[in-house]
Amino acid sequence: MKARTKFMLTLVVLGLTFTGCSNEDTATEEEQNVEISEVRLSSDIDTAASVIGDIIIDAYEGEESNALDRTSEQSGLPDCVTITVVAQQGFREVTVDFGTEGCMVHGHLLKGQIVFSYTRNPEAQQVLITYDLVDFFFDAKHILGSKTLLKELSNENGNPQFTHTLDLTVIWPNGAQASREGLKIKEWVEGFGSGVWSDNVFEIMGYWTTTFVNGNEHSYEVLTPLRREVICFYFVSGSVDVQRTNFGGIFDYGSGDCDNQATFTTNNGNVIDVTLN
Repeated sequence: MKARTKFMLTLVVLGLTFTGCSNEDTATEEEQNVEISEVRLSSDIDTAASVIGDIIIDAYEGEESNALDRTSEQSGLPDCVTITVVAQQGFREVTVDFGTEGCMVHGHLLKGQIVFSYTRNPEAQQVLITYDLVDFFFDAKHILGSKTLLKELSNENGNPQFTHTLDLTVIWPNGAQASREGLKIKEWVEGFGSGVWSDNVFEIMGYWTTTFVNGNEHSYEVLTPLRREVICFYFVSGSVDVQRTNFGGIFDYGSGDCDNQATFTTNNGNVIDVTLN
């Protein structure tokens, strides 16, 4: 991976639910409880951003397979998702519609639409995909946003790569609200061109921040690439530097097992076992 470029991951998922509280001397018990509550809310955004990115890549690759008359990539989207394509002189607008009643995708209830567009040029080494979320709900949370995915056909490792610019706002049913901005670089390291979605593996770098309406801001920077195997709900390896109000450290997903166990090492060296949702 190239050195960090200041671009969102869909993945990508940081489903962080801590089983303990920080022992940082600068945080009171009340402050720690606020931090843990906000971590849970932030993990909701991580999950939504990851799934949105996966869906766009899935639908884009499917459309390109059809346009190039090559073996169609087996979609990871269920039959309740309707995909409509408008094609005009190389321009493509793709609407991924989950309906007003909702559709279960990757274990989540999605409603509304993801609409993305791009200009086709088979000779171009980069393709810019612009997307909008239209009346979009993710597990009853209203997600607002419109940003870009930049696809490189081949990076310095010879792999396809997607740079996802993040700019999302999430409104929970209880009125809580937070925004997410940042950059995620998703390298497609295994499974590209196989025609089978389930064997795809991505590695993710990047940085992002989450800001809550009370002014609290959480920042994340990937230190070791997060490995996303699409058949596993969790990252199987990788580490992230996490800094929040009065609370920070290194979050580590382990060494390759598909499980819900991780560790968080606080800034003062305390190691906390973490169970992911």
